[in-house]
Amino acid sequence: AFSGVTPVPPSAYEIGPGSFQPSSFIGTGPYKLSQIGADLVRLDVNEDYWGEAPANNGLDIQIFSSPANLFNAFRTNTVDIAYQTLDPDQISSLVREAETNNWQVEEAGSTVINYLVLNQAMEPYDNLDVRKAIASLIDRPLLNERVFQGQAEPLYSILPTSFSEYEPVFQEAYGDGDAEKAKAFLESAGFSEANPLPLEIWYISTSTTDGLAASTLEASIERQVPGLVEVTLQGVESATAFENLGDGIYPTFILNWYPDFYDVDTFIHPFLHCDEGSEETGCISGQTQAGGSFYYSDRVIDLVNQQRLESDVDARRAIIAELQQSLIEDVPYVPLWQKKDYAFSQPSVDGFSIQPTQQVLFWQLSKS
Repeated sequence: AFSGVTPVPPSAYEIGPGSFQPSSFIGTGPYKLSQIGADLVRLDVNEDYWGEAPANNGLDIQIFSSPANLFNAFRTNTVDIAYQTLDPDQISSLVREAETNNWQVEEAGSTVINYLVLNQAMEPYDNLDVRKAIASLIDRPLLNERVFQGQAEPLYSILPTSFSEYEPVFQEAYGDGDAEKAKAFLESAGFSEANPLPLEIWYISTSTTDGLAASTLEASIERQVPGLVEVTLQGVESATAFENLGDGIYPTFILNWYPDFYDVDTFIHPFLHCDEGSEETGCISGQTQAGGSFYYSDRVIDLVNQQRLESDVDARRAIIAELQQSLIEDVPYVPLWQKKDYAFSQPSVDGFSIQPTQQVLFWQLSKS
């Protein structure tokens, strides 16, 4: 995912057949890429940069294979900054020890959303009442307490709470862990203790938090509606998951979404648009097929396209509000949580901050 595009000087490329050079890196920023590998990206200062020179002489971005490795590297002063992928218990530990070690702590809102996708091309998730029952059973405050130790916030739309267009539509429609409402939907869908709903929840096996969230959901659902829902948990490696997601293999899946740019469209279009399909067949080709929900609605697709073209702020806001209402009417996804961003830096680091887009402005960093 990229937060935007950058200009490229005309002298760096040619237009014409065979002139495209996808393996040639062109940069006009304060750094130049000097090394890239599986666990390291090295940026050197671009001496030809047209703007103000960076406050540092270049930097290394180290990629760790696990949250534990990043956690230990920061605690032993092997890295200057630890950001993203830390588990909740590791974050809590670093926050507790920050004052003693003079570590700097940055806490910021995040635009990364986490949600449960429901595969409408597979029985019994093609039944709207089944999807509504699942939405009613999700207890977001419990997830925040048990899984994230308060380091997240409940999410009730596919839009992050940081957007002014955000409306907590799922909270209003389904609440949190509303067992009675779920029982009514399950009964309407033909499920009972004699015929319980089989609910298979998939998650990324390498994600500690997703695995814990899945286990918490399993215990919570079976406690709320004992005998009515039989939950099965399945973990799979991320590369395999995303390779198979669009093939309709998974009935439900806990996923997250990192925005491509800072606008509501990056949450609307990928979740609700489809290029080919019908309301009878579902999405055959397009965004919702690739995302594993196979959701298709002619009305919703029209609204998605309209909000992309609408230049009037209030008119576009009204369209986005209508789209959020469609989520609770059709329930192709169930929003779960939105994590807070935590980053830690060593005492010697100056100029570190997290942007609303979750970017770090490298050129402002320096060490004293």
